[in-house]
Amino acid sequence: MTVLDDWVTAACAELGLDPADVPVPVVLDLARDVAHQVLRPGAPVTAYLLGIAVGRGADPAEAAARLTGLAGAWPVELGGERPQ
Repeated sequence: MTVLDDWVTAACAELGLDPADVPVPVVLDLARDVAHQVLRPGAPVTAYLLGIAVGRGADPAEAAARLTGLAGAWPVELGGERPQ
């Protein structure tokens, strides 16, 4: 196990969640895309928004894909960054 695995397991235990229900790679990929294409502080906020959507019944992978698409299309004039 990695430190991240240990953390997720402990955090899930604290919140009464099943670690198997946490799509860690999906969340990390989304956070990376938002941090690099929109704004770094947007990454944790977006992860929180994803969690709310999933809590309301959204499919995690589908919701993350939609947000990733939004981040990729975020206009430079609104502060978006383009990977080089």
